[in-house]
Parts: sequence; structure tokens; C-alpha cells
Amino acid sequence: MKKDQDLNEISGMIRGRTILESMQKLVSLFPHKTVFTTSFGIEDQVITHLIFENNLPIKVITLDTGRLFTETYKVFNETIKKYQKKIKVYFPDHEAVEKMVTDKGPFSFYYSKENRLECCRLRKVVPLNRALAGMKCWVSGIRAEQSDNRRRMELIEYDDDRKLYRFHPLIDWSYEDVKKFVIQNNVPYNILHDKGFVSIGCEPCTRAVNPGEDFRAGRWWWENGGEKECGCHIK
Repeated sequence: MKKDQDLNEISGMIRGRTILESMQKLVSLFPHKTVFTTSFGIEDQVITHLIFENNLPIKVITLDTGRLFTETYKVFNETIKKYQKKIKVYFPDHEAVEKMVTDKGPFSFYYSKENRLECCRLRKVVPLNRALAGMKCWVSGIRAEQSDNRRRMELIEYDDDRKLYRFHPLIDWSYEDVKKFVIQNNVPYNILHDKGFVSIGCEPCTRAVNPGEDFRAGRWWWENGGEKECGCHIK
């Protein structure tokens, strides 16, 4: 298939290059059609820094689920203050969220995985798909060591459902690599990372992890087993 041929060609163009060089190449291949999604986690702050410091023409967007930590909003604010760049915000459809909360209450996600996935879908997946509509390349801050699902991902791959390429520039980085970059480059980051939060999502659904716990143990911590994903990055 032509898609696979194109993927192999693009992969060959960026392998062995720095993250900055790779993003520059992707921008040249997909002008005005490359987007980066940030949740203001420490990984995303690395990529945001590289994009903004080098004035790359990559659209930077974020999803405001309505349930974020106050500390996350502070990172958002500090980021736009530092770089003097805009970050496009996407909100969930208010009528769909209003109906869900009216029908099931504000904490329906605790009662079943189906309810939790519904909440994630309405607050995250639907607005994400709206943000990605018409784009050709999606830059994401996921890392392989974060979960089994993410260990199966490649540096660059094709998303058949969304019909775009996905670039994971930090796929082979460790958590220590990320922290080192942020400190060395004076990048704003969420102080919750200093309190045991390695992965930060919505406030009711995220907790700190203990030493030795799985990276994703702090997400949807009341669920046992299975992939700890919201649906945005499931292959």
C-alpha cells in the first residue's frame, strides 16, 4: 500500500536526526498540517520548549476537560508567559457533558469502567478528534516505558482511524532524561511531579504513585488490570 511506502520513506528521513531536526522535516512535509497536543505533563513541556524556542510552525493545542488540577492550569499560565506564544484550547461539548452528569452524577466514572470510558470519551477523545481533524501529522509526548501499550508504538506510525501520521519524539527517553532536560533548560513544569505524580490527568482520576509502582498505577487507580488508557492513544 502507498501508505506503508510513505511511512517507510518518512521514517527513513527522520531516523538518526535530533528531535528538532525531525520536527523541522515533518513541518516541511506537512506545512500547516502538523499539530502537537500538550497536557502540560513534564514530557509535553520538553516538546513545547523545542517548538516555541525554535519558532516551529506547529500548532500547539490542549484539551481542557473541566476536571484538571489547579497546578496544571498554573503550568499552562507559566508556559504562555515564558514563551509568549498561544496554545489553542479545546473544550468538550457542553451539552453532552451536561447530560452525562445530569443522568449519572459527577463521579459516575468510579462505578464502572464503561462509565469511566464514557467520561474520557466525552471530555478528551471527542475534542481531541475535533482538534486533529484535517491535520496530517500529530506530535505526541508519549514514552515507551509508560505502559505496555506504548511499548508497542514506534517513533513514527500511521493512525488509520484518524488518517494521519503520529510522531513520538520522546518514545525512547527515560523519565530521568525528561527531568534532566527540563531542569537544564529552565522549563516550567507541574510541581505535582515532585510529589510522586508521574502521570497527570484529571484531578479525580489521578494520584501519586509509590516507589516501585507501575508508571500508570496513578491513573484510574480504582481499576484493576487492563490497559490504563483514556482512548486517545489506543492503537
